[in-house]
Amino acid sequence: MSIEIENLHFSYGMHEVLKGYSLSADCGEIVYVLGANGVGKSTLFRCLLGHLKPTSGSMLINGKPVGKYSPQELAKLVAYIPQSCTPSFNYSVRQIAAMGRTAHLSLFESPSERDYEITDKALEKLGIENLAESGICEISGGERQLALIARALVQEAKILIMDEPTSNLDYGNQIRVQSLMRSLAHEGMLILMSSHNPQYAIHFADKVSAIYNGVSVAFGDPREIIDASLLLKLYGLSAQVNDGLIIPALI
Repeated sequence: MSIEIENLHFSYGMHEVLKGYSLSADCGEIVYVLGANGVGKSTLFRCLLGHLKPTSGSMLINGKPVGKYSPQELAKLVAYIPQSCTPSFNYSVRQIAAMGRTAHLSLFESPSERDYEITDKALEKLGIENLAESGICEISGGERQLALIARALVQEAKILIMDEPTSNLDYGNQIRVQSLMRSLAHEGMLILMSSHNPQYAIHFADKVSAIYNGVSVAFGDPREIIDASLLLKLYGLSAQVNDGLIIPALI
């Protein structure tokens, strides 16, 4: 399983967001996409998911153009975890997670006992089995995010695309989720994740793609490419990187 993006361009009207972006990733890897707000991370993911049509460039998943997949075919390969969600109905956490099985069901088919067994295992893996019968509108934003991650795991796709998935989580759950993603990559999944935390990228990523002005300005091993000059370019942040530890300059 692989993702290959070459010279990708995308514009909202006259505003060009992606200006020749490229990236490659393979199964067994976690790739972090780093960059400031508004540089195109979410737009990149929406293009990969088939929600937006690029102006030009190529996007291949497992060697096949993204546009050649049907929505159901793509859903069997790629699961998406957004930054957050605002649910319209107060489904239970278990019901929300079980929705990940939709890609494996026919139009009018209901989840089977096996589908719910897969769902319950995902809830246990994330430590939220105690919330299974809680309404999605009645739990915290962080707990809701864990439910969305469970839904993605239940989908059993080989690629996970995660748009700042830990932004609403407390520190302990941030580390637990990052560690879980590391384990899933070791099991053969491909994890593509945007983040505002380059320190996490150093500790958990196999590769980092740094976006600035719509292009990838650095790509590779995080311990090799995340340095003071890159942090200054991406975030306007003065900092030192010593043995994998980012130390911001005091103001």
